[in-house]
Amino acid sequence: MSNFEELMREIKVLIQKIEDSETSLEESISVYERGISLIEECGKILENAEMKISELKKE
Repeated sequence: MSNFEELMREIKVLIQKIEDSETSLEESISVYERGISLIEECGKILENAEMKISELKKE
């Protein structure tokens, strides 16, 4: 499992690739799909962090 910072770096690279006028439509779609997957993974990491913080607040 990747850490949040690594995922965010990869997402930034993907955004740059999509914004590049040299990237084909097909490649942009593939990059977009990868980005969505990474964003979902980031969301799961953040949810876990929120749960841990909530548990710590209860103690």
